[in-house]
Amino acid sequence: MQFFGGSEISPSPPVPTTTGNNSHMMYIFNRNGVCLLYREWNRPLHTLNPQQDHKLMFGLLFSLKSLTAKMDPTCPEKGNLGVPQLPGQGCSFHSFRTNTYKLSFMETPSGIKFILVTNPRTGDLREALKYIYNLYVEYVAKNPLYTPGTPIRCELFNTALDQYARSIV
Repeated sequence: MQFFGGSEISPSPPVPTTTGNNSHMMYIFNRNGVCLLYREWNRPLHTLNPQQDHKLMFGLLFSLKSLTAKMDPTCPEKGNLGVPQLPGQGCSFHSFRTNTYKLSFMETPSGIKFILVTNPRTGDLREALKYIYNLYVEYVAKNPLYTPGTPIRCELFNTALDQYARSIV
């Protein structure tokens, strides 16, 4: 059974709400901060080596999750800043935008984190991230040859992900 949607991948993936969309990068992290997948489609500038880039991205996510939990106006008991939050615990964020990119984020109940970096004009990508999660479930999680926590090396998943990312470009 899948967390989002029905038992099969939707035949028509969700289409982003605005024009001019442009996927730059995709990260998938496990709950321990290990980068399971990194894909680039349109990254004009490379400033860091991949390991530094992955650490920086996971650190950013960890900090933003901690900050949003601390700033939650509905929760009377606020943990210390920097204390890890369980998936689904407290307030969370879905995206943020700068003048050069938009970062969209989704975390599953099992702690898998999906990050999609796109053009700043991109609309809400929550449905797109749910679709990518369903691709992950179908092609990676259900694959008997995949060992959880290891880098994703599934060509069917990579092909489906590339095809979908190009459709929102």
